[in-house]
Amino acid sequence: MKQILSSLIIVLLISCTGNAQKNSTETSKENIKMTDKKDKIEKTEAEWKVALTDQEYYVLRQKGTDRPGDDGYTKHFEKGTYVCRACNSQLFESGSKYESHCGWPSFDDAIPGTIDFTKDSSHGMIRTEITCTKCDSHLGHIFDDGPKETTGKRYCVNTSSIKFIKAE
Repeated sequence: MKQILSSLIIVLLISCTGNAQKNSTETSKENIKMTDKKDKIEKTEAEWKVALTDQEYYVLRQKGTDRPGDDGYTKHFEKGTYVCRACNSQLFESGSKYESHCGWPSFDDAIPGTIDFTKDSSHGMIRTEITCTKCDSHLGHIFDDGPKETTGKRYCVNTSSIKFIKAE
């Protein structure tokens, strides 16, 4: 009985996530590239491996996901800017961060021109991946279940993919 209940809960969670992600994929343009090639930071995977910790490399370069929880920047609300951990490109202002209760840092908007959007059909779901425009590093995913009073978007971001620069 416990196995059946556990299986049903897992299916329900995957279904909810898939539906929230489906709308985002339908409303955003697939594979939008917002930067000029001359602005790109290009490194070999060996160079990225040296520059990043094992966890950062897993998330940023191998499209991994941090475990959900209140660690890292999930409950962090100081004034400042969140930048890409791989290339230091500015991505999100602290004013766009909100508590989504999803276990990952969430923002309702990004700094214009800093995020690329790509259809992601992995893990049996259809969602929209967000990557850093400057270095193509994986940041997380975007969903259409954010605050309705602002953009309605939820940029669900891995703590390992960003770092915070405090406002002076």
